[in-house]
Amino acid sequence: MIAANDNRPVLMSPKEAAAETSLSRQLLTLMSREGHFPLPVQLGERRQAYVRAEVAAWVNDRIAARAGRAA
Repeated sequence: MIAANDNRPVLMSPKEAAAETSLSRQLLTLMSREGHFPLPVQLGERRQAYVRAEVAAWVNDRIAARAGRAA
């Protein structure tokens, strides 16, 4: 979760989301359309961004799921 005093922007570019998850931008788009990754926010006709907190929560869910399988 993002701290209240975090100075990072609320939104992140698809390139940043790809780097954060180690998945390609194309795969993130496909996963979003299929409901397996947070939907991006449409900022303009050709510009999208992901909500940073939603991407972080998705990553944390993957980590928690892994820990749950190991137990």
